[in-house]
Amino acid sequence: MADGSAPTGVQFGEDTLERTKTADSMNIYKRGISVQEADHESVFSDKGDGVRESDYKKRQVFKGWTLLWLAYQSTGVIYGDIGTSPLYVYSSTFTSEPAEADLLGALSLIIWSLTIIVTIKYVLIVLRADDEGEGGTFAIYSLLSRYSDIMKHDPRVNRLVKMQRHGTNELHASNNSIRTWLEKSRVAHGLLKILAVLGVSLIMADGILTPAQSVLGAIQGLEVVKPDISSGTIVGVSCAILVLLFVVQPLGIHRLSHAFAPVVIIWLLFNGCFGIYNLVVHDWRVLKAFSPFFAGDWFVRNKTTGWINLGGILLAFTGVEALFADLGAFSRRAIQLSWLCLTYPCLLLAYTGQAAYISKFPSAYSNPFFQTVPPGMFYPSLVIAILAAVVASQALITSTFQLLSQVMHSSYFPHITTIYTSDKFHGQVYIPMANWLMMIGTVIVTAVYSNTTRLGHAYGVCVILVTFITTNLVTLVAVIVWRVHPAIVFLVWLPFVTLDALFLTSALTKVPNGAWFTLLLAVLLASFFSLWRYGKEKQWTWESKDRHDISEIILKNPDSNGQMLSHRYGGGELQEIDGMGIFFDKAGDFVPAVYEQWLRKFRTQMDVVVLMHMRALSQPHVEEEEKYAVSRTSAKNVYRLTIRHGYNDHVITPDLARLVYEEVRKAIVRGAVKAPPSEESSSTGKSDKQTEADDAALAARLRHLDEAYNTQALYLVGKQKMRINEKYNFVKKMVLGAFLWVRENSRTRIEQLNVPVEKLVEVGFVGEI
Repeated sequence: MADGSAPTGVQFGEDTLERTKTADSMNIYKRGISVQEADHESVFSDKGDGVRESDYKKRQVFKGWTLLWLAYQSTGVIYGDIGTSPLYVYSSTFTSEPAEADLLGALSLIIWSLTIIVTIKYVLIVLRADDEGEGGTFAIYSLLSRYSDIMKHDPRVNRLVKMQRHGTNELHASNNSIRTWLEKSRVAHGLLKILAVLGVSLIMADGILTPAQSVLGAIQGLEVVKPDISSGTIVGVSCAILVLLFVVQPLGIHRLSHAFAPVVIIWLLFNGCFGIYNLVVHDWRVLKAFSPFFAGDWFVRNKTTGWINLGGILLAFTGVEALFADLGAFSRRAIQLSWLCLTYPCLLLAYTGQAAYISKFPSAYSNPFFQTVPPGMFYPSLVIAILAAVVASQALITSTFQLLSQVMHSSYFPHITTIYTSDKFHGQVYIPMANWLMMIGTVIVTAVYSNTTRLGHAYGVCVILVTFITTNLVTLVAVIVWRVHPAIVFLVWLPFVTLDALFLTSALTKVPNGAWFTLLLAVLLASFFSLWRYGKEKQWTWESKDRHDISEIILKNPDSNGQMLSHRYGGGELQEIDGMGIFFDKAGDFVPAVYEQWLRKFRTQMDVVVLMHMRALSQPHVEEEEKYAVSRTSAKNVYRLTIRHGYNDHVITPDLARLVYEEVRKAIVRGAVKAPPSEESSSTGKSDKQTEADDAALAARLRHLDEAYNTQALYLVGKQKMRINEKYNFVKKMVLGAFLWVRENSRTRIEQLNVPVEKLVEVGFVGEI
């Protein structure tokens, strides 16, 4: 497999897929196992060492009280941003006291934006376009790649990608035509990759601004109490709160959500109750803004000015993409439950209540929440608003962790330390490096922009641009994955994309006033992701050139009882070294590069060799009976060991060699267990003499293993250096040079491997990209 686009040994084409639908090989294709490997089952265990169904990432499904509890948690994390928007939407939309018609128009736009964009599009449609429970633009791209041949995969994980491509006869002709075009068009491949990466980058760039915007918005509420409070005080207090927020992130999402959920729930209930109060006391007639007529009248009356002012309206749903990106930390049903039953109705009441107050007191638009609180509730409201604003930042922080985890898994970013913070909810992660970098960036942005009005100019573009990208990517999912007829998809897509385009073009007018900052940051992030991926694909191309089965390298020497190298490697007898060698195998198939280089360079063979592959699964723990799989290769005394482990299982320990030895020994014994002689003779036809010979062979094999382990056990790790091919032009050499520099400085040092250093051997070799 040169490009990693399909499981090894299976041709990715219509004819092959149609032929194999009724054949056993279709099962191999769906499991992601190569044909060669599927035939190479363990000689010791009926489980084999191939990919199992349990190895694939699976979405978690929650019901009953667990679902309610998760919905409660999600309220504390993902609605902070969108929930605190009543603090500043009206002040960001109007620059002077609004006329009644303009107020009704703005309210109608807010109501229908929350309804169409958030509720209908995201909560009811987009949340279904997940990749085994993961959300965000990159998850949509990964989902598309499982149903169509559009993305290369890392050879180390391509067998763990569960391909689910529909057969030709399972698609409508027009759907199939679109998929065929998508798979054949290199331009489409590149465009999809750019959109997915840019979407992730925009959300991460937004993650720098959101904490600053929400915390500053709350702290500026102190101006109502103390009008002469200095800007420096507001900025200083905001920065201190932000630092505290990032400092507590290592506690984990589940702990933070427990603490934050009551704050957000109380905040939403305050907004809902205040909205009812203002509607009853001031002007309930603003409820007529539920008619879309007033949204249309906004554009008729204000024309260009009304279009430009949409940039303030879109702040009402700025957290919507974070809602989707945080899907992996919670679940679709939990988010739908918390939005439809609590957040959505409370926000509608909040905005209509503020409009009712502003219709009586137009000057209140400048600080809508604090000036519309009922008598005697100001100070409780101030406290809960500040707390809610702090919580608001959590949505984008969490989504950044989730998305960065996705891009690392898909080889768009170097692997850095990722901590899974919950055994129960598998998608909740914390990434220390991202946390501290975000903290520094957010504090700097807070100090530089210093108020929500200036931040608002930089804030909206990222939100609506990634929303626009999501709309178009989900359209492809509907055609290729959900198999909806393109005509129906078009009719649904058109109003969504029109609304997105209106908000997007309005937001782009802010680029000269500050939005250039977030766009520049997003482009820099996207460029780095693309650079890393480009370098990895070149590396995979080199690695795929020399992938051999062990039978092509080691042969039985016909002139002796030993082993020799194949003529491809110069032939010659392999000299034996006492002891057991444990070679770390990152791919789990064919011959690992470190073992091949050992044989090529040293032309020696240890008494017992174990090719150890560690397969990380998307679950906290793996049951003991499912953890180990041992198979014997065609070479004498060379075994494969696959260790399946969860993210909270600790496999690399100082006793790793004993574990490997014991698993290989148990497998040898298990594979040689015999029935009682009388039963065996009748069932298999074996004589007592043959049975004795088998027992002697088993005893000899176990003795050989014991002696090798007791002599010494060495850990052999590959150190792959790369150099750039001279055929590339100057620009490509610079790009690949940057990739190699980052690769070298982000790799885990061998001395950090938690095994005895005196037993650790590093085998270096050079590849060319």
